[in-house]
Amino acid sequence: MCGIVAYIGGQEAYPIILKGLKRLEYRGYDSAGIALIDETSLNLYKRAGKVSVLEDFVKTCNSRGSIGIGHTRWATHGEPNDVNAHPHFSGDQKMAIIHNGIIENYDTIKEELLSRGHTFHSDTDTEVLIHLIEDIQKSEKVDLVEAVRIALNSVHGAYAIVVISKDNPNRLIAARKSSPLVVGIGKDEFFLASDATPIVEYTKEVVYLDDEEIAIVERGEDLKIIDISKKEITPYVQELELHLEALEKGGYEHFMLKEIHEQPRSIYDCFRGRLNASEGMVNLGGITDYETKMKNANRIIMVACGTSWHACLVGEYLFEDLARIPVEVEYASEFRYRNPIINEGDIVIAISQSGETADTLAALELAKKKGATILGICNVVGSSISRITDAGSYTHAGPEIGVASTKAFTAQVTVLTLMALRIAKRKGTLPESKYRSLLNELESIPEKVKKVLDQNEKIQFISEVYKDAENALYLGRGITFPVALEGALKLKEISYIHAEGYPAAEMKHGPIALIDENMPVFVIATKGTSYEKVVSNIQEVKARKGKIIAIVTEGDTQVKEMADHFIEIPDTNENLVPLLATIPLQLLSYHVAVMRGCNVDQPRNLAKSVTVE
Repeated sequence: MCGIVAYIGGQEAYPIILKGLKRLEYRGYDSAGIALIDETSLNLYKRAGKVSVLEDFVKTCNSRGSIGIGHTRWATHGEPNDVNAHPHFSGDQKMAIIHNGIIENYDTIKEELLSRGHTFHSDTDTEVLIHLIEDIQKSEKVDLVEAVRIALNSVHGAYAIVVISKDNPNRLIAARKSSPLVVGIGKDEFFLASDATPIVEYTKEVVYLDDEEIAIVERGEDLKIIDISKKEITPYVQELELHLEALEKGGYEHFMLKEIHEQPRSIYDCFRGRLNASEGMVNLGGITDYETKMKNANRIIMVACGTSWHACLVGEYLFEDLARIPVEVEYASEFRYRNPIINEGDIVIAISQSGETADTLAALELAKKKGATILGICNVVGSSISRITDAGSYTHAGPEIGVASTKAFTAQVTVLTLMALRIAKRKGTLPESKYRSLLNELESIPEKVKKVLDQNEKIQFISEVYKDAENALYLGRGITFPVALEGALKLKEISYIHAEGYPAAEMKHGPIALIDENMPVFVIATKGTSYEKVVSNIQEVKARKGKIIAIVTEGDTQVKEMADHFIEIPDTNENLVPLLATIPLQLLSYHVAVMRGCNVDQPRNLAKSVTVE
């Protein structure tokens, strides 16, 4: 959840770390801090608030040094304030640590350390960890690497840590378990970070640490990796595919708006090289060896959290309709806590933008132990999900910096569509004519998304009308029900308006009691098998004076006459409607949030990548 960045080399560390923290701020922005070693001292500076607050504070401080660590926090243990901000000192203030994750047994360790005379200044589990390392180093009379290794064998939970020591100003020690950490290898310098965004400016060569690995990063030496049982690991160096320009706003006011407008390109990139409608070809190289297993599966279980869970719901409709395979969609956060029935013939598909979502990883580990085939759909190359799964597909959506997910959702739905079509073709569950028609329609989606984006001004006008609403209802039926859920989530996330998504027919079973003249009701009312039913639901809302904002198919007349406002999307196959219908709801949420003065890219209490349970 938090952002970690560190540097050791020949350059001044502070500017590199500060820039890295700004790039990682989407991972947490409750507080930020930095620790640097100059010729004589270990200097630690930290402040509650955004990285800019820390930057202003450090202007009057000594920021010299060619080795340092930095952190931007999303609070788990202890409220966001100066004291709980990272880094944290050891008791003798000769060491400092930054940490992403949760040490679950920190209370027990803390009690033991208190009995041994340690004094703590924060409420965090992280300070307990650095005191434990210090205690082991002194009592066992071992070097810092061994002290870190012994300490990590004593803790339960998740961690990505970097430790710095005044006694050895030429070395950083880093380790991970269930929280991401990547090492960038430059010329006589190293960069460490939670993800590759702070590193890409300086090097393309990276090593992704695996669980329970410890990296010893020393000036003038090659990268050394051991695991917590002391076994030496040969570093596997990969080349980054990330480009620096993808991390900039590119003239847009917010990353979220940029990412909404990138969707014609990101959807195209999802199927580029995988889809050729004229040849009737769908090919997902990542799952080729597992297509027979998928085709013969008794069921598919999809696990995810948040927006990715909504993409799974769309995937359920697609696989069941096209490939005729039963699908169960599970919240990853609940999956392993209810003793699920998983059989060896099951396929478990995990979906995550970051590929690091802790609950989703835990669900995969459970499924793997039970003998299921596990596949992944994620956006980040080298991520934990991509490494733990048997196979899978990258979405190739490019970096998504805005906390509220937009292009990741449509990219995930695109890959799920390709998968469903491929397996349907293998099973023979689709008539050739329908199969070919769907391929042609999918190829046309990027251009149709552009047409939806062209209605931005109209959507902005509608947003102005409803920006002061206190509640909102989103309705859809069939494959558009997940779109209603996703639309409601976007409004909640970034504008802080309470919103709920429902199957349109379920409105009568409770939510209709809330409808009055002040209630905006957003309805996905596109042409399809449920069109007439949705029209009836709209009439029920109108009879109670609710305000209807309808997403309709281009050329529709019936719903347009009933709605207070409408947004048209191009006609497409019903199975592909989610790729178009979600776009206006993203734009509407964005404009409402801006008009309400909300921080669109960094909404309160949220972080981009949820790497703790």
